[in-house]
Amino acid sequence: MPTPMLVQIEEDKHWWFASRTRAILALLDKYAGEGKKGRLVLDVGAGAGNMMHHLAHYGDVIGLEYNPKPIPVAHERGFDVRQGDAAAMPFDDAMFDIVALLDTVEHIPDEKAVLNECFRVTKPGGWMIVTVPAFMWLWSHNDVINLHERRYTAPELKQKLQAAGWEVPYCGYNNFFVFPLGAGVILLRRWLGKEPDMASPHFDEDAYQVEMEPAPPLLNALLENVGKAEVALLKRVRLPIGTSVIAMARKPSE
Repeated sequence: MPTPMLVQIEEDKHWWFASRTRAILALLDKYAGEGKKGRLVLDVGAGAGNMMHHLAHYGDVIGLEYNPKPIPVAHERGFDVRQGDAAAMPFDDAMFDIVALLDTVEHIPDEKAVLNECFRVTKPGGWMIVTVPAFMWLWSHNDVINLHERRYTAPELKQKLQAAGWEVPYCGYNNFFVFPLGAGVILLRRWLGKEPDMASPHFDEDAYQVEMEPAPPLLNALLENVGKAEVALLKRVRLPIGTSVIAMARKPSE
């Protein structure tokens, strides 16, 4: 039985986050094992723990967050989030069964150090799931306000993971069906010289991780259903294009 998506916080109600979560759960089920307990999971860039309730399907979760501001919110929610640098993690070698690097590495100047550190703290045979924004030509105001350093193509991310020692059985795109609309809006706004007003879909700004343009309820519901249809396809094939890249990486067994 596929691992269910839990709807517990405001972020889960936004179509982009909901679609990303379904894709993450689908790939973790396929490669790391469906809802398997008894493992240790690391959420790198955990913020206020907005993904930790989903990752808890796969084991006991520890979060790592560089910014001290959202950590008290995570603790209030009952999550174990610790302050630290993803490029120099305060964890032992081969400590975690699964590492989640979800829309995090694009924020960090030294991406190589982050991928190496994730490799170091993962057990041999363990897994890492990575999500990043796709295509530098889609760079927009959203990247600026979220302090992104870069966007990626799927081949580029795969090559960088392999250079850090990872095996990469899956690397493809996400948000395939919304790509024409998303790319079109970004390019049109760039041509017109207009940027949107950005507002968090959350009530608690301290708990917030990624600033995402809100959508009206009807559009949000439509796009969430598109995401549900897409994840059924993603389970079977690598999608050829999308606004995000998603990858599963495995540390070779000793």
